[in-house]
Amino acid sequence: MLETPSAPPAELAPHVAPPAPEAAVDKLNDVASRLLPRVLDRIDSEAASGLSREALAEQLASLISELAQELRLPLNHREQGDVVTLLVNDMLGLGPLEPLLADDKVTDIMVNGPRQVYVESGGKLVLSDARFRDNAHVMSVATRIVSQVGRRVDESSPLVDARLADGSRVNIIIPPLAIDGPSISIRKFSKRRIDLDLMARQGNVSAEMATVLKIASRCRLNILISGGTGSGKTTLLNALSQMIAADERVVTIEDAAELQLQQPHVVRLETRPANLEGRGEITMRELVKNALRMRPDRIILGEIRGGEALDMLQAMNTGHDGSLGTIHANRPREALTRLENMVGMSGVNLPAKAVRTQIAAAVQMIVQISRMRDGVRRVTSITEVVGMEGEVITTQELFAFRFTGEGPDGRLQGQFDSAGLRPHFTTRAEYFGLDRLLLEAIG
Repeated sequence: MLETPSAPPAELAPHVAPPAPEAAVDKLNDVASRLLPRVLDRIDSEAASGLSREALAEQLASLISELAQELRLPLNHREQGDVVTLLVNDMLGLGPLEPLLADDKVTDIMVNGPRQVYVESGGKLVLSDARFRDNAHVMSVATRIVSQVGRRVDESSPLVDARLADGSRVNIIIPPLAIDGPSISIRKFSKRRIDLDLMARQGNVSAEMATVLKIASRCRLNILISGGTGSGKTTLLNALSQMIAADERVVTIEDAAELQLQQPHVVRLETRPANLEGRGEITMRELVKNALRMRPDRIILGEIRGGEALDMLQAMNTGHDGSLGTIHANRPREALTRLENMVGMSGVNLPAKAVRTQIAAAVQMIVQISRMRDGVRRVTSITEVVGMEGEVITTQELFAFRFTGEGPDGRLQGQFDSAGLRPHFTTRAEYFGLDRLLLEAIG
């Protein structure tokens, strides 16, 4: 006789998404879609776009009340107020996304077609109750976003990077590339100014690691920040950049400008996509080459992803020390391999040893950051690039995060361990008068 298999442990049971309160949202969206054409018939839309949210809401409130009576819509006072908010958001903002953009706890917004809007809050992905009326509604919001930065999204250009007025980064992809409808991904611009001291208090790094990173930036090391998507690379890059002196000329190069540098002398460059005829594209590689003619003290590359890696390495090797950049990789050693592969994408045929020698001479530190399963971003490794042994780039790890368990609140526990090694850049720190502080932090 066969035994009935026991139920799997709770942590191995399949995850079932909780039901979303769709009915009320759908009702309001349906009412708003019926009222919007009539509202636009009765008001001057151009004049309305110049009003403040409060002034437009005041005008719409009486109009919605009239229309609800005319159309015999069963709306109570609160529901009428909700419809006014929906219409104001549609006319002046980004529709259903406005409440999410206003919520400081939300860090990422992901629209998967009209019916699914996920958000990241507290490091966890959850399904929000925001809904669009249909695909056309999502497209309307997407078009509004890209038109603000002089770009377009249509069948000839179905994939676009843009940014919101507050600096939030946006990626939009539409059919035919997106099968289930237009998709919008928003990485929100943090209103809080995050520095290394705050990261230490939050448990993203230890106090000693924060000190070493401050010294590394102050000593003008070329630093590569490595991590996966959404791991906090740009936030860490912003924190490191705060150690740049106010009298230095900094040139930043990004696909969509999102860095928040506080220095007075910053030149921000942004790539440009091709026009309808396929001409006029300005790549990151061209911007790196141009930046070298602008007399920069430091160059900051938002993300290294292609042939610009070679130009960046040459810049780091020719007097532009203290430069920073981010790269997608899961480990420091993998970051070096990816950098080597990207140099190969430049079209310049160099022997592998020559490329590695350039990397070893240009990059002095790799900072690995990860978003762990409890939603907390942690710097998991600070690794120095020491030099070459034969054809291999040699490194030494100064700090590492060691996982030890999980607390009752679900937060991962662990410690940031120092390897106790004398940093390779101690002599450089001595030149800046920071060697004693560095050795104390290393322990």
